[in-house]
Amino acid sequence: MKVLKFGGTSVGSVKSMLCLKHIVENEAKRQPVIVVVSALGGITDQLLATSQQALKGDEGWKTSFDEMVERHHQMIDTIITDTADREKLFHTVDSLLEQLRSLYSGVYLIRDLSKKTQDTIVSYGERLSSHIVATLIKGAKWLDARDFIKTHRKNDKNVLDSELTNKLVKDYFTPLPRVSLVPGFISMDNDTEETTNLGRGGSDYTAAILAAALHAEVLEIWTDVDGFMTADPKIIKSAYTINELSYIEAMELCNFGAKVIYPPTIYPVCVQNIPIKVKNTFKPKGRGTIIRQRVENNNKPIRGISSISGTTLITVTGLSMVGVIGVNRRIFTALADNGISVFLVSQASSENSTSIGVRDADAAAAVQVLNDEFAKEISTGAMFPMNAESGLATIAIVGENMKHTPGIAGKLFGTLGRSGISVIACAQGASETNISFVVASTYLRKALNVIHDSFFLSDYKELHLFICGVGTVGGMLIEQIKQQYEKLKESSRLKLRIVGIASSKYMLLDRNGINPENYQDELKTAEACTPDKLRKGIIDMNIFNSVFVDCTASKEVSDLYQPLLDHNISVVTANKIAASSEYEKYVRLKQTALTKGVKFKFETNVGAGLPIIGTINDLKNSGDNILKIEAVLSGTLNFIFNEMSAEVSFSEAVRRAKAQGYSEPDPRIDLSGKDVIRKLVILTRESGYPVEQDDVDKALFVPDSYFQGSVEEFWKRLPELDADFEERRKVLEREGKKWRFVAEMDHGKTLVTLKAVNKEHPFYNLEGSNNIVLLTTERYKEYPMQIQGYGAGAGVTAAGVFANIMSIANI
Repeated sequence: MKVLKFGGTSVGSVKSMLCLKHIVENEAKRQPVIVVVSALGGITDQLLATSQQALKGDEGWKTSFDEMVERHHQMIDTIITDTADREKLFHTVDSLLEQLRSLYSGVYLIRDLSKKTQDTIVSYGERLSSHIVATLIKGAKWLDARDFIKTHRKNDKNVLDSELTNKLVKDYFTPLPRVSLVPGFISMDNDTEETTNLGRGGSDYTAAILAAALHAEVLEIWTDVDGFMTADPKIIKSAYTINELSYIEAMELCNFGAKVIYPPTIYPVCVQNIPIKVKNTFKPKGRGTIIRQRVENNNKPIRGISSISGTTLITVTGLSMVGVIGVNRRIFTALADNGISVFLVSQASSENSTSIGVRDADAAAAVQVLNDEFAKEISTGAMFPMNAESGLATIAIVGENMKHTPGIAGKLFGTLGRSGISVIACAQGASETNISFVVASTYLRKALNVIHDSFFLSDYKELHLFICGVGTVGGMLIEQIKQQYEKLKESSRLKLRIVGIASSKYMLLDRNGINPENYQDELKTAEACTPDKLRKGIIDMNIFNSVFVDCTASKEVSDLYQPLLDHNISVVTANKIAASSEYEKYVRLKQTALTKGVKFKFETNVGAGLPIIGTINDLKNSGDNILKIEAVLSGTLNFIFNEMSAEVSFSEAVRRAKAQGYSEPDPRIDLSGKDVIRKLVILTRESGYPVEQDDVDKALFVPDSYFQGSVEEFWKRLPELDADFEERRKVLEREGKKWRFVAEMDHGKTLVTLKAVNKEHPFYNLEGSNNIVLLTTERYKEYPMQIQGYGAGAGVTAAGVFANIMSIANI
């Protein structure tokens, strides 16, 4: 025998009703079934709302009532095809509706709505729906739950009379009909014989009571979802169905916001070791979730995440609480006596404060109750008035395997901390199946996503990218991400989701992701962009695992790094301005990243894709000291000096560097040595020496006057230098030497200069736009470490940026 319960959505439409009929009739062919149904979807809320209208004297209750009548009539007209059955059902339903109309009319006339009347009104939802379903399923026997589900009053609440109910259920279901149809939720007070109910969601409870009393093979809960999800799919797109849960895990998830099952449902069947199946009415062949005593092949430390928004944290504090026996008893007794539920408790070991989590709706009453309870202590100053903090959310991670896995709490709080999420209070029982904590509600979405991702509940880890700059480097980066997307999904279980793209004029922000195929067209009609709007837009999106990627050469964009790092957003940049700016600013950026647990990566600031900065950091971290650096750091200048020949003048070589994308948009930045100075400052700082750009000695090769005025004027004047350069080049050629613009650091002292190097020098054979770096360290003193390779160009720079992004993804 099975018990099948169908929720409001499963009886809320013609389609769902027909699905229900198919499911029940198929099951009834194999064995007897008891079917428990809720009210039509939304009707319970409408019954309650209409009663409030009547109570306030609002004649709108009549319109609302008529809407309910029409909905039930339409349902009957559509799904009941047999004329005789339909007429008989209309008579039953209209009789019930007329009773309901009289109740509403009475409330409206006398402006009074007692608990007894409210319970009676709300019972009509299930009474109406169950008669419709009983008629729809041929041969079904309708039974009134009030005849065998009995309650009594305790602490002003309806509490199940388990012993009497179990006896009556066994009597009423002997013999067992092929299909029994029972209205869920409703019950009867055994003393007063008044209609009562088992609470919102009580239809689940009704089904569980019947299943336990009759020792059912299984209790099936049919709803509009595929089962328990690892998290709320409305918040976490990657949430998926949990195929198996233990009773304890299911109970924990239900208590903390997972609305799949009404929490009291689990206990009656758990005691009898009856499995619960959660199935989707609209996908009856789906696997769903099965809840049983023990879960096999459970290798994940946590099984799911649930949450309660609308949390208020009330803190009871005072020095008089320390070592005093009975304070907590007074707290919880006072709240219980006033019907206020506490779902989280956090107490300091010093005992001078206890924080309790309640729903926002109960907060004001809870504060008043506790202030009254401790009024004497508050008046003498031994305790403080209650402090209530609202605007919070409670999150719980649940899983029986947590008790066997060291470090879960550490990983949880470390993950939250790196994402900039402060934990306001937390609680963990000795059973270790639930860790609950409170955060600001503004961080709920972010917290749920980062936990889901970090604990491998998601099939893929996600990294959310905000890319600023869509020129040569930025455009190439987006193309590389597009090409690698599927491969990274398959090989690394990683999704790189571009959620922001900004140019100098426009910006696109979309937490669901931007299609890299057509972002150029979308960008043309997107929102106007300013650095301030971009900063605010990124921070307000509050997305977990976020990385800001700067592919510009803009100072205004580099000024965004600090506020973004402050909000736990990692920064990857090809822009050299920040890391070479004032030393104090550079240090602050590095320290903020370290403190916040995020990353500030700028490998491509020097040498494009060459691993120069990373190597220096590896040497330092291993205990080595950088003593001296000699380097050719400008791929642009190296290209220019390699291009120059009897046929190619200096000015022509500069034009070729610009045309082939080696130089900055304004090549004077390269020719002035400013680009090399910035790179040398960055390398020197990364080597452990404080240095400013003004500290670098400069021996330049283009007169200062050429750096004044506009770029157009510069291009016009540049050929004036060709004759002098050609004359000097011929001398070098005769001497068997070549020009190299060299950056040097010696124990913190820095210099950039144009040098002539002979054939024996490592820099002599440096081809094209390649870079080379010689690192002299305490370990590499006699033979300096040499790093050489392609050091300029959009492709390699984009690849270097991509590598920095991947280093963050692999943390």
